[in-house]
Order: sequence, then structure tokens, then C-alpha cells
Amino acid sequence: MENILWCTGHELKIKNTVKARGSFIYDQEGNSYLDLESGVWVTPLGHSHPRVTQAVSDQAEKIIHCGYYNGNKIVDDAARALLKITGITKGKGVFLSSGSEAVEFGIKAIKKATGRNRLLRLHDSFLGSYGAAGNKQQEAWSILDWTDCQTCQKGECNQDCPVLKDIPFSQLGGFVFEPGSAGGLVKFPPERLINHLVKLFRQHGGLILANEVTTGMGRSGKWFGFQYYGFQADLIAMGKGLGNGYPVSATVMTKEVAAVLEEKGFYYQQSHQNDPLGCRVVLEVIDIINEENLVNRSREKGEYLLRRLEEIFSGYDFVKEIRGRGLMICLEFSGVEKREAEFFHTELFNRGYIVSLRPGHNALRIDPPLNIEIKHLDNFLGELEEVLSLLTG
Repeated sequence: MENILWCTGHELKIKNTVKARGSFIYDQEGNSYLDLESGVWVTPLGHSHPRVTQAVSDQAEKIIHCGYYNGNKIVDDAARALLKITGITKGKGVFLSSGSEAVEFGIKAIKKATGRNRLLRLHDSFLGSYGAAGNKQQEAWSILDWTDCQTCQKGECNQDCPVLKDIPFSQLGGFVFEPGSAGGLVKFPPERLINHLVKLFRQHGGLILANEVTTGMGRSGKWFGFQYYGFQADLIAMGKGLGNGYPVSATVMTKEVAAVLEEKGFYYQQSHQNDPLGCRVVLEVIDIINEENLVNRSREKGEYLLRRLEEIFSGYDFVKEIRGRGLMICLEFSGVEKREAEFFHTELFNRGYIVSLRPGHNALRIDPPLNIEIKHLDNFLGELEEVLSLLTG
């Protein structure tokens, strides 16, 4: 990797990965690693799923790319399939290339539809890598710090709450809601807070954009993370798992939002917009998740993994919290020197297990493929117990 600027913020552990299949990746020495990070959470079906690979090959022989003047039926089919799993009827969508771009597209759409350039986000949201989504400064956003909401004992939220009283809802175009990633630490905002925010935005003509880049495609134990909160988002941004590693993303919206954008003349152009190849992959991924019941299996395996982690770490005061939904789980430590996560990360890697070490945090994130076998989770848990004995013994 001498000619690559390595700027991910993560240490380069495997310099030459030569193959990836299912839940495992392999290096040039023949070592195998159980990938409990699913790449960068992008492969809910595991690496190189044979049906996805075949779909890419078949579509590549027909048509890969469309320009600004020509469409393709498969693009409309993929949009229809996405709208169905989001719960939006008769809406519209656009296919793009990355999750960050999908969020950015949604932000631009809200600003155009409402005529308001300022939006609300939660204080620990990631949102995206560039553009308005990447600009998390005060001038671009109203920022809601929901830290105190986690321990609030009041029955319901109201406008007099110190957390809410200074938010100018009538001046905001919408709320970009990240329902569970929380900067990679897998934190879930309280349902009553989110529902109150949705109610206030509805009253003031604002729109709700759900950022499902991390929490979508069954990762949380439902198709989408916002579905835990009992409301329908106006726009939904998707990436990562949508293409099972192929770089495709999407933003879908209700028919009402689409109608306003069309009436106002909303324009967005990039070279890989609504490509048939990416859309063919999207259709295959949705079909596999449906056929193999992976949304429910994600929830069931996640419950099993959480329960076993709680059993393993029960009684250890250096464990701050174990939390998760579906197969997105965070193990956060409370040690003052913040070395527990690094210790587990290194020792597990040396034993052939990849988990995500959150930069700047004493926390590990576990996001295995939704179709991972229980026996592989059990092998991981057994090694985890051995590493724990090294740390505490």
C-alpha cells in the first residue's frame, strides 16, 4: 500500500486481502478472519454473495450506465421495491453512489421543498462525509443535545423543556434523523423525544429525513431504524447495505414531497445517477433478504448475541454498557485509561476476528452479516471469553 494515502483513521491491519467469501476474509498468507464488521457495515449478505455476483455479471452484459436522456425499466423496478419496504406508497426515488451522497441529496431536497436552509440534527449524528451533511457547525444547523433525555423521568416531552425551548421550529426546513448509529456508538434516542420532534415539525411544515445509511436493510432487526419510532419519514436516505458492497445508494420520498420538488424545478445531476447495474444489485439484495427472512433473523441473532455478551461481562465494572438492536451492537468500556477496547480489538484480531474499534472511544462495534451462522458467533464468543481472562487474570 505504498502508493495509497491511508487516511481512514484506522490502523491498516491486513496489507493484502486476496479473497472474501461469506462471513470471512482471507489474506495472502492464507489466514482467515471472521469479519464481524461486514466490511464497513456494507455487506449484510456477507462478502461476494453468489447471487449478487451473478446479478452484476448478468446486468453488465446488458447495460451498466444510463445518461441524462435515457432511462431503463430496471431502475423503476428497483425504486418500486425500495418504496415497498419503506412503507411509502406511490412515492419516488433516485439512485446515487454513496450513503453520504444520499443524505446530501435529501438535505438539498428539503431545502428546496420548504424554502428553508437551516435544519435540525441530533448532537451525536454523523450524517455524512461532505456537503451540508458533513458541515456540522452551528451556522448550518440547529443542534439538539439529547444527553439529558436518556435519564429524563418526565412522562412526556413539551416545548418548555430546556432541551427544546430554544429550537426555532418555524424557521427550520426539517429534521435529519439518525435512528441508532449515533456517531458509530449505537445509541438510540428516546421514542417519546423523537415522536415529539416529528409532531412539532409536522405542525410547522417541516420534513423528516431518516438517515438509514447504517441502520437500514435489516441491520437493526427491522427493515429501517425509523420504524421503531412509529412514524413515516418523508424522505429516507440509504447506502451501505443497499448494494451489499456494490457502490449504490438511494433517497426515496413521499409522493407529496416529489410533487413539490417537481413543481419547484428541483435539479440534481451526477454521472452515476439511476444506473441500471446498481439497481439490478438493489433488486437482488432485497429479494435475498426477503427470501431468507433476514430481517427477523437479524433481530433474533442480535438478541442472542446481546444476551451472551451480557452473561460474559456480568460483574465486570470496567464495562460501561452493552447495547444494540438487531445485529448492530456496541460494547463500551469505562476504564479510565481507555485501553480495554484496544486490548480486545488487538487480541481478537490476532485470533482471526475483526470487530470495529471506534476511534477516540473506548468502545467496540459488532456488525456481522445478517446471515452469519450461529456456530461462528459461538466461536467468537468463546475466544472473547479467553481474551477477557487474559485481561482480568
